[in-house]
Amino acid sequence: MVLYDISMTINRNIAVYKNRTEKRPVFKVTSNFQNRSVYETRLDMDLHTGTHIDMPLHIYPDGAASEQWSKEESFTRCVVLDFSTKADDAITAKHLEQELQDIEITGSIYDQKKAVLLKTKNSLQDVFDFNFTYLDKSGASYLAEKNIRGVGIDALSIERDQPDHETHKLLLKAGIWIIEGLRLQIVPPGEYILVTMPLKIEGVEALPARSVLLAPDSMPLI
Repeated sequence: MVLYDISMTINRNIAVYKNRTEKRPVFKVTSNFQNRSVYETRLDMDLHTGTHIDMPLHIYPDGAASEQWSKEESFTRCVVLDFSTKADDAITAKHLEQELQDIEITGSIYDQKKAVLLKTKNSLQDVFDFNFTYLDKSGASYLAEKNIRGVGIDALSIERDQPDHETHKLLLKAGIWIIEGLRLQIVPPGEYILVTMPLKIEGVEALPARSVLLAPDSMPLI
């Protein structure tokens, strides 16, 4: 079985969005073998730290919250597109048209839809880059029109200081889920089965997740 773990490792030195202190995870040992018979740790972490799913509530006041993520979304076919040397700043509709011209991602039937994962220079970096590669408004519009299932990117945000969060809004309004904080450095471009298992948390706008890719013939799509 060919399997790629494409999740960020949660640790004290993890890269966080804009290097903001409040987004850095805090580990606190609440019990150790000096004061008790067990070892226990408390984790205080922003839900948008590391690999995570953005729910519509993140952008829309009346948007769907975390409990609306269905288990069926956790298993999907996807295609990894490599823009690491083709898009240094923004991934645009033109970039996507060139990469997807020979790949079928659109589907009118639910099970035919695919997710699109965007591999960029971001996967090569272990620190936050304020000039990270992102998906711009034209690219989001293009993908929304394609009736795809979801979009993932190897940045801690799918957009970079865009007015009014245009990329998020275009995708989420179209019912396309967003996964941010992927690690795709060693993943060759191509088609895979994406397995994403978020924590089962109710009533929040984002979900920390563990994501892996399986080669297409490794297992049947559920």
